[in-house]
Amino acid sequence: MNGLLTIGEFSRITHLSVKTLRRYHESGLLEPATVDDYSGYRYYDTEQVATAQIIRRFRSMQMPEKEVRAIVHTPDSDARARLISEHLTRLERQLDDTRSAVTALRRLLDPTPPTIEVRRILTEKRSVAAISEIVDASDVLDWYSEAMAEIDAVVIETTGQPGGLYDNELFTEGRGVMTVYVPTSDAPSLNRIRPMTLHPTELAVTVHHGSHDDIDVTYGALGVYVETNGLAIAGPVREVYVVGPRDTEDPTLWRTEIGWPVFAATSSGRTTSGS
Repeated sequence: MNGLLTIGEFSRITHLSVKTLRRYHESGLLEPATVDDYSGYRYYDTEQVATAQIIRRFRSMQMPEKEVRAIVHTPDSDARARLISEHLTRLERQLDDTRSAVTALRRLLDPTPPTIEVRRILTEKRSVAAISEIVDASDVLDWYSEAMAEIDAVVIETTGQPGGLYDNELFTEGRGVMTVYVPTSDAPSLNRIRPMTLHPTELAVTVHHGSHDDIDVTYGALGVYVETNGLAIAGPVREVYVVGPRDTEDPTLWRTEIGWPVFAATSSGRTTSGS
């Protein structure tokens, strides 16, 4: 057994527990160099140390064992790089989700309740180029990016800021009709893009400042305003991207106008405060 390490010695060197090494052997992720036929003892070669450390690193990054096995066992360097890249992309998304949650929680834990300025307005009739589809709530961001890129590739002359319509079912059922649009006087009918008319609608409107990480907090504050003022919700939520990712990469400069359609007889443009 010269040149070989016992499972205990290999465990100390690689920082993989004996229990973990046994499991990796059983699953085929990391097999010992040899197993004694009489005693059943596992022995590892020193050349396996680097592989074990790679496995430990990937597993610490929550990479599934199936993917780690593919990386360790494939001789194709391009395939290995692709698998690693895909996992790093997932980690980046998870990190973004975590940052978003932290941002929202910090705002929610602020002892001072969020105070927003709300305007009650009547919108004007507007012609837009729009894409509408039934979308799962989990796919909203990707769908929005793809749909808006499709519109931008066709519509050159715009007459206002882009926006979106979000049906209540997106929030209550996790799936509903979503519409993105760009105001234009000459909307084409091409692929998914269709001309659409936004009719005058009475809205309770507020502006969300900054990134969308905690936009749900602003939504909540506006919803409280609507309820406490005895207003009835009447249709999909409207968002207008006054300043957004299309305009600047600095999220602190983003301004998103959120409009909740309501039933109420009010004068247009009146400003109040809600919390």
